[in-house]
Amino acid sequence: MPGHTLTRFIMHESRMRWPVAPDLADKISGRPVLGCGRRGKYLLVEFDNGTQIIHLGMSGSLRRVPMDEIRRKHDHAEWIFPHARFLLNDPRRFGAVLWHDAAQGPVAAHPLLARLGIEPFDPAFGPAYLARSLAGKTAAIKQVLLAGNIVVGVGNIYASESLFRARIHPGAQASSLSLNRCARLVDAVRGTLEQALTSGGSTLRDYVNASGEPGAYFSLHAAVYDRAGQACPLCGTSIRRIVQGQRATYYCPRCQRS
Repeated sequence: MPGHTLTRFIMHESRMRWPVAPDLADKISGRPVLGCGRRGKYLLVEFDNGTQIIHLGMSGSLRRVPMDEIRRKHDHAEWIFPHARFLLNDPRRFGAVLWHDAAQGPVAAHPLLARLGIEPFDPAFGPAYLARSLAGKTAAIKQVLLAGNIVVGVGNIYASESLFRARIHPGAQASSLSLNRCARLVDAVRGTLEQALTSGGSTLRDYVNASGEPGAYFSLHAAVYDRAGQACPLCGTSIRRIVQGQRATYYCPRCQRS
């Protein structure tokens, strides 16, 4: 998209997670895309007059397709360029297509982005930062990781896996983590995400990447997630499953005692 003029934007279904502005097509059609970026799970398409904010929800996809491909069911938005065509598919309609006008200031100030935590591969995400951020938080460390206001990108699968790598119980009070355990957790988060990226990612079982290939991390590398009753790969103890905040958590009761 960057460096090319958007010929036409079409919103086929505006009933997404939040209503789509009815004049959005008028705002961006015929304008060049200055750049594309990401903040947390939000995709950012920058124009001279503002930024389009896109979220894929739980199972959405944004894919490049042939110019003459027939639009599929659940293809809700369409970006047409002289050289390419992109379709947003979202069966559950949990995703979003929003607009942040340049007159409102930097896109980072948008309400959905302003409270996001640090990126996990940002050099500033270190043990001292994590320890300061956890100070005074009485919630379980798993819940704090999922909240996304300290660090983004650690979803439900990766939270269980990261805590297992760090040998930290998912129910441990966040503020109780020492600087040493914070250091282990930072390394574990990065290591888990690096391995997942190398493997092609993981999420719902129907997930595929931009090339149509399934994410392999879930099935190949998960040490504890979705393995309740199976042997821990380190000590052989049976993996346990609990529910925290209506989300399943998996851990080893021996390796993650506290």
